[in-house]
Amino acid sequence: MFYDIDLPLLHLLNGSGSALIDQLVLTLTHGVTWIPLYLALFVLVLKNNESSSQIFIIVGCCVLGVLFSAGIDDLLVKPYFGRLRPTHDPMIKHTIDVACGYRGNGYSFYSGHASNTFSVAVYMALLVRSRVFTSFMALWSLLNCYTRLYLGVHYPSDIVCGLFFGSVWGTAAYCLHRYFYYKVSPRIYYISDAYTRTGYAAKDIDMVIAVMLLTVVYAVLKSIITT
Repeated sequence: MFYDIDLPLLHLLNGSGSALIDQLVLTLTHGVTWIPLYLALFVLVLKNNESSSQIFIIVGCCVLGVLFSAGIDDLLVKPYFGRLRPTHDPMIKHTIDVACGYRGNGYSFYSGHASNTFSVAVYMALLVRSRVFTSFMALWSLLNCYTRLYLGVHYPSDIVCGLFFGSVWGTAAYCLHRYFYYKVSPRIYYISDAYTRTGYAAKDIDMVIAVMLLTVVYAVLKSIITT
C-alpha cells in the first residue's frame, strides 16, 4: 500500500525533460558545490566564539553528528534493508528519467543527503537561534532532498526517513554540545537586534545566507554555460 503511494510520487517529482534543469540539479546535488557554505558556517562560528575550546566543541559536535548520521546509514541501515535505488531496480528503472547517466551508487534506504544535511541544519539552527537563518538552513536541506527525487535515486520515503534521522542526530549533537560548551563558557543570553539570544551577530548570519544564495546563482550560471 505504501509503495503504491511512494512510486507515483517519485514519478511526479522525477525529471523534467530539460537539459538545463538536469545540469542544475546535478550541480546542486554534489557536496563539493556546497563547500563555500560549509566554510561560511565555520566563519560564523569562528567570529562569534572567543576561545579555541568553544570553537572546537561546536565544530566537533557538528562533525560527530554527521559522522553518526552517515555511518549508521551506510554501515547498518542500507545494508540491512538492501533497498535498491529506483534507478537500479530492474522492475522500475526503465520508468525513471535519468539525468546525464547519473544513477547513484549503493542502496536507497534511507537518504544520506537528507539525513546529513538536515543534521547540520537542525544543529546550526539550535545553535544560532535565528528564524531567518533556520528557514534558510531548512530550505537548503530540502533543496538537497529534492535533487535526489529529481534524479530518481531515492524514493520519497527514503527522504522522509532521512529527514527524521537527521533531526535526531542534529538534536543529539546539539545536546552533546550544550553539555560540554557550558563547562568552558558562561550562560549568556543576548538582548539586541544586532545579535541572536545565543550571541550570533546578524551581519554574520546575513553573510552565510548570502553565500548560500550565491552558490545557487553559481549553479544556475554553470548549468547555462554547460548546456
